[in-house]
Amino acid sequence: VQFVESGGGLVQPGGSLRLSCAASGFTFSSAPMSWYRQAPGKERELVATSYGSSTWYIDSVKGRFTITRANAKNTMYLYMRDLNPEDTAVYYCRRRTTDSWGQGTQVTVSS
Repeated sequence: VQFVESGGGLVQPGGSLRLSCAASGFTFSSAPMSWYRQAPGKERELVATSYGSSTWYIDSVKGRFTITRANAKNTMYLYMRDLNPEDTAVYYCRRRTTDSWGQGTQVTVSS
């Protein structure tokens, strides 16, 4: 089981980014998948989850982040808009708590 995150970068407040998570080693199409983030000096937190046709988001990103999947490509995306400095973190994706973490992708929101 492997996860490779990409798409991060430096963006100004109010900007947008789309993160990608390429997964392998399991049946992606039927698996719940989640995005997490870890800000400097803080615990890693669950940001969004996709399970079947359902999605869940933490309150701080509702209306700004959208999780989508391309099952044929074994890839999950996180579209982020109206970014603010509090969104600065390393973003990770994972299927379940027993999976290992990928390397993550750094998102920095700064002017």
